Amino acid sequence: MPRLLHPSGGLRYHFAAFRHRRLWVPFHDRVRDWLTAWQPASRRLVLVGPSGGYALDPAFLARFDDIVALEPDPLARFILARRRPGIRFEDDAGFVEPDGFFRLVECHAGAAFLFCNLLGQTLVGQSPDPEARRVWLDSLPAALAGQPWASWHDLASTTRAPDHWPELALAGALELDALLARFWRGGELIIHDHDCAGLCPERPRDYAIWAIRPGQWHLIEWLAGAPAGGRT
Repeated sequence: MPRLLHPSGGLRYHFAAFRHRRLWVPFHDRVRDWLTAWQPASRRLVLVGPSGGYALDPAFLARFDDIVALEPDPLARFILARRRPGIRFEDDAGFVEPDGFFRLVECHAGAAFLFCNLLGQTLVGQSPDPEARRVWLDSLPAALAGQPWASWHDLASTTRAPDHWPELALAGALELDALLARFWRGGELIIHDHDCAGLCPERPRDYAIWAIRPGQWHLIEWLAGAPAGGRT
């Protein structure tokens, strides 16, 4: 029941995915562009937190011979299995532990990893300590240093509509306030900080706005890591 009612997923999220599916189209188109440009060499893919697979383009998934999904939400697993047959599921809630990213690589060496709007969420079973969460996030680059990986994740959410909707690409991370100023100009801006800003600060990154429901907008970051000796 905690997973079905959790604010980061569960019944409310799946209802929103159905009710606001047309509103989500522009953002899903942006995700499709990111996934098309991401070309990991591995033919094995691990989807971490894919939910019901609403943003996953079938043409992207068809590039892989073996796809494993790690999804703690039982309703999401049911929906994803119906929408994308052929994906196999494994239980690995251990990725929320302090050494979770290292454990992922141990279990799935040689795979490409795609974090599907997961890193900016409050996860069931994860420590509520903000410092512990930041240590967990900061361990990701070292843990996946030899693996191809990518993530789209929430940076901030707000009930104020953006003033600008640029397709923004940067060579490295900005301070969150400076980044928000690219989309919201002047006035008061009250946000929920998802505590992902500054991840892999020297890596290139892209941004998009996701209108998740009327009156709620999320600033999303796309980030891809490169395995040792190459680019992703």
